[in-house]
Amino acid sequence: MSRKLFGTDGVRGLANSEPMTAETCLKLAQATALQFRRGTHRHTAVIGKDTRLSGYLLEPALTAGFIGMGMDVILLGPVPTPAVAMLTSSLRADVGVMISASHNPYEDNGIKLFGPDGYKLSDATEAAIEARMQQPFATDLAGSAELGRAQRLDDAVGRYIEHAKRSFPRGLRLDGLRIVVDCANGAAYKVAPRIFWELGADVIPFAVAPDGKNINRDCGALHTQNLQAEVIVRQAHLGVALDGDADRLIVVDERGQVVDGDQLLALIARAAQRDGWLKGQVVATVMSNLGLERYLQAQGLQLARTAVGDRYVVEKMRAEGWNVGGEASGHLVLSDHGTTGDGIVAALQVLAELVQQGKPASEVCRMFEPVPQILKNIRYAPGQQPLEQEAVKQVIAAVEQELTGQGRVLVRKSGTEPLIRVMVEADEAERHADRILAVIHEVLKEKAA
Repeated sequence: MSRKLFGTDGVRGLANSEPMTAETCLKLAQATALQFRRGTHRHTAVIGKDTRLSGYLLEPALTAGFIGMGMDVILLGPVPTPAVAMLTSSLRADVGVMISASHNPYEDNGIKLFGPDGYKLSDATEAAIEARMQQPFATDLAGSAELGRAQRLDDAVGRYIEHAKRSFPRGLRLDGLRIVVDCANGAAYKVAPRIFWELGADVIPFAVAPDGKNINRDCGALHTQNLQAEVIVRQAHLGVALDGDADRLIVVDERGQVVDGDQLLALIARAAQRDGWLKGQVVATVMSNLGLERYLQAQGLQLARTAVGDRYVVEKMRAEGWNVGGEASGHLVLSDHGTTGDGIVAALQVLAELVQQGKPASEVCRMFEPVPQILKNIRYAPGQQPLEQEAVKQVIAAVEQELTGQGRVLVRKSGTEPLIRVMVEADEAERHADRILAVIHEVLKEKAA
């Protein structure tokens, strides 16, 4: 079965337009409830969300869908995505739902689904849910006496705070560290500052006043300029940037310089190797920098690459029994502490290294010299298939041949937007990327004519 509704990270789109409408979310909940019925016990769905205005539209629709299928619903309110994953398992629920479009602007929203074990669903399970959505539900609806109930979990935030703190090494504290915590006006605006404060840090909260429309606006992991300035002005030791649902982390050092997920992955992997808790290989996606791979090899470690998406990183880790993985974008997965990317837990590991090494973040977090990398996008219209065109295949092959042993080329469709993403990693990376983009542009132009 193929998937059309689901992308690389759940369902996503413009709020109140297909597929992010109340009607489709209702059907999605009904189909998901059918998919996870497993026995005669009272079934439960857990629902969390970020701070987008459209959460008020989608949360009731999903709730109604589950209740109508006889499922009880536990509403968490605004919490990070990893909190939903953790609580789905902790509460022994049958399915978990996070309403969020992650790093996207407030106009978008999305649905991420978790199984009873707290892990994101496989491609096959998502395809099965899509297939169920095409079928009528009339005969599967609960009777009047079997409808589900909804209730709020008042201490959801507190449970996640304690879970995250348990990932920080015992005996360590953050006393004396001044940290600017950028919560992207998103799901972690309450929990993140409190976690670092409870561990002893001098916390400067940033972007913690959500109004439904300012999530990720000039803040968060994708927009660090204001955080960089704040770190310097406040003379902070570190800046922590989360995204809208707090499942990714980008760091800003004391000089105001950005440290991406590849550097952080190298730092955590090296610490895990040193302290004896690293299991097997380190996992990253095809987008991670070649410099990361070379650094790990120099440390006697191996890097396994997956398709883009933290879900695929996690699937590889689970299949092999490995426990450290992530993406350059800042999704860092530490399976000893969680089932999905967790920006706060990852930040705690970075801070532990700052405490233990007693050095500035600019020294602690710079693990390798990255190979020059350029990523450019080109938009295509529905129905166009530029990557299937012979001219495009030929130019990609030519650039790959030219860079043999010197760099990498990756050209792919985005899993969330109608974009072709062209990544080149090499000296003069931009020249090589522009060469490929020029051919794609010409093909699209011809097809549109």
